[in-house]
Amino acid sequence: MVKIYINNKPYEVDENKTVLEAAAQFGYKIPTLCHHPELEPIGACRICVVEIEGAKTLQPACTTKVSDGMRIWTNTERVEQAVRFNLNLIMANHPHECMYCEADGRCELQNLVHYYDIQPVFGTPVSFPKYIDTSSPSINRDLTKCIKCQRCVRVCSEIQGMNIYSMIERGYETIPETEFGVPVYETNCISCGQCAYLCPVGAIYETPTWKKLIKMLENKDGKVFIAQTAPSVRVAIGEEFGMEPGTVSTGKMVAALRRLGFDYVFDTNFGADLTIMEEAHELIGRLKNGGTLPMFTSCCPGWVNMVEKEFPEFIPNLSTTKSPMQIMSSTREYFAKKLNVKAEDIVMVAVMPCTAKKDEIERPQHVVNGIKVTDYVITTREFAKMLKFKNIPFVNLPEEKHDSPLGASSGAGAIFGVTGGVMEAALRTAYEKLTGEKLPRLVFNEVRGLDGIREAEVDFKTRKVRVAIVNGTGNAKKLLKEIKEGKKHYDFVEVMACLGGCIGGGGQPKSLDPDIVKKRARAIYSIDEMSVIRRSHENPEIIQLYEEFVGEPNGHIAHQYLHTHYTNRTKEERKKQKFQTVD
Repeated sequence: MVKIYINNKPYEVDENKTVLEAAAQFGYKIPTLCHHPELEPIGACRICVVEIEGAKTLQPACTTKVSDGMRIWTNTERVEQAVRFNLNLIMANHPHECMYCEADGRCELQNLVHYYDIQPVFGTPVSFPKYIDTSSPSINRDLTKCIKCQRCVRVCSEIQGMNIYSMIERGYETIPETEFGVPVYETNCISCGQCAYLCPVGAIYETPTWKKLIKMLENKDGKVFIAQTAPSVRVAIGEEFGMEPGTVSTGKMVAALRRLGFDYVFDTNFGADLTIMEEAHELIGRLKNGGTLPMFTSCCPGWVNMVEKEFPEFIPNLSTTKSPMQIMSSTREYFAKKLNVKAEDIVMVAVMPCTAKKDEIERPQHVVNGIKVTDYVITTREFAKMLKFKNIPFVNLPEEKHDSPLGASSGAGAIFGVTGGVMEAALRTAYEKLTGEKLPRLVFNEVRGLDGIREAEVDFKTRKVRVAIVNGTGNAKKLLKEIKEGKKHYDFVEVMACLGGCIGGGGQPKSLDPDIVKKRARAIYSIDEMSVIRRSHENPEIIQLYEEFVGEPNGHIAHQYLHTHYTNRTKEERKKQKFQTVD
């Protein structure tokens, strides 16, 4: 520990902390733009400057380490003038079109401009050529709004290991661009949306669907509108309305969707239970019959995209079971009969923590009997925008329940939202189905946690099953390399593209809280702990679905509706297909 002084007040703090971290620990708010708790600090924006006794120049708080006896001032006139000047420089090269911007109301730059009451001293910004990259179904890019913070470049390379962007040009013309400036969807981008999640302004954002949906819900044209809600949304949506991070808002979320005009609200947790039934039986089949191992989970579309685009040799390892969202939507014929409507008259909208889900619904493999199973996806952030636009008081809404059929779910379905949750849910069912015995314990602590790569060995009586859990595609690449080199051997591997799993998805509420993923994870596990049913195969509505519609798990009808296949989408393969199309 070292003793420091902030604005003349003494404090003791860990010597490894930066000035920014130390100040935050004691309640001092230092403004930032390029800094994000997930990333290594680089001090690029110079918004976080502070005055330190003995230093000739102002120092960036995000990269300056504390030292014993250090005296720091965060609020001097010199500091404020520097912050205001730097904000003015940014605004001189930034469009003033907040009314049209998707980041309006949650823009970090906009908040600072309001706080410091910035008035343009360099005149209005020059007119930039307007080009918005809309090639991806998941994210849009408007680089005229880029503030050179490099968050997108860093998260894509440092954490996700995808290296889609790099900084090009110099000075104020510097921008994060793709290789050769090609549209982002022509790269190996996996649509995880972490670049959009970390972007402090409106330069990169999820492909917007919310405005279109508001209009459709106001004029349904005889259609039945159904919303399905992912497990991670209910532990994050409250953040958009000032609720404590980690608050479970299931009932208010359901009520809010009904106020928006949805006719029915189903629970994607039901789809998660259904996914476990299929995936667990698929794993049992591979273990018994010598199928391709390790079997990889397939519920994360960002991860599936990465396998198809960079590791096609592992396509046979992917479970053929659809994700909970798509598996739920694929049973629309079943609930269409229950509701006495035509399947084509249903508009299925999925509320997801994930931008890659917008890409997933466009996969041709997911068309069932000529119908695109999920019509639209909105992120948690878009859901909040809809509620704010319609003046729906989320915090004051009553608690309401999901509709049935397809509304009941188990605790196993809920934990899908956190890294290790799919593995734990699958183990609960696979163990009991394979051994015919009740699990001696329901909680698998060995697969829980937020470490990038975790390993465990589970005793299935007749054999020991070696498993691995990975979150973040950068970590996934490391593990795939070790598997290819024969250094690691597993039977079952869960992979989530985003840190923490879906709770840290690219469509979740933006947060600068370094513990935000931990808080959401605790909330997810609390849902499981409070659930009466904690095994997917004991969900009565799942049992009913198999009796009335699917037949047996992993059977013929199940494969028709609940399973999928994958394709090689490497750059080389995409080039071949492009040339064949031209010919």
